[in-house]
Amino acid sequence: MLQITNHTGITTLRLDHGKVHALDLELLHALDDALRAFEEDAGARAAILTGTGTVFSAGVDLYRLLDGGPEYARAYVPVLSDTLRHLFATSKPVVAAINGHAIAGGCVLAEACDYRLMADGDGTIGVPELRVGIPFPLVAIEILRFATSTKHLQELVYRGTTYLSPQARERGLVDEVIPTGKLMQRAAAVAERLASEPTGRFRVTKRQLRAPVLAAIDAHDRETAADVVSEWERPESLAAIQAYLAARRGK
Repeated sequence: MLQITNHTGITTLRLDHGKVHALDLELLHALDDALRAFEEDAGARAAILTGTGTVFSAGVDLYRLLDGGPEYARAYVPVLSDTLRHLFATSKPVVAAINGHAIAGGCVLAEACDYRLMADGDGTIGVPELRVGIPFPLVAIEILRFATSTKHLQELVYRGTTYLSPQARERGLVDEVIPTGKLMQRAAAVAERLASEPTGRFRVTKRQLRAPVLAAIDAHDRETAADVVSEWERPESLAAIQAYLAARRGK
């Protein structure tokens, strides 16, 4: 479900789980373990996070959420929060190579990285969580607040629109738009540039940049988690998810 390769100190973490690399418990645990191994590997200087085929990640596995019911939701939300926080706080550079659709949690994965490249083409990115019928945990909102222009944050979250790469760049969701065939080459170059900074200097600077966000997450995420889980468990929310999936299948 996660292909891991290393070339000249650049670790590539490639999501490869089902057709759309949806985030279920197993994939989140695998990603969290891979991030821990990356951090502990003295020879790994930077990472590239990407997907397989034409999808980066479609976000939360909604089918699994429906099948698992309240018990699965209660187990899932803390793991989602912890994995997103871990990626955001990773001390080494991480570059997102967004090879296609990055929806909802998939979008947040990309935003948690230090630099975000998106392939041109038909891939879209955005956070339609409210349209789906469930709210994000706080960690996702704080990552979006950090990564995007503040003036676009409410538009992104409330409207739930997904954007093609040029519009995504205008709204601060991505740093560069790259021809599809050159995406990984450019990602490797950016990762190499970030890794060229002295390790201690980069680590301290990244911690300084992200410390206020991590403080907000650590202060409030647990106290809001119960509300998030409660919303995910509600029959009305589950019905909204079913309607959203049915509409997607009808397209």
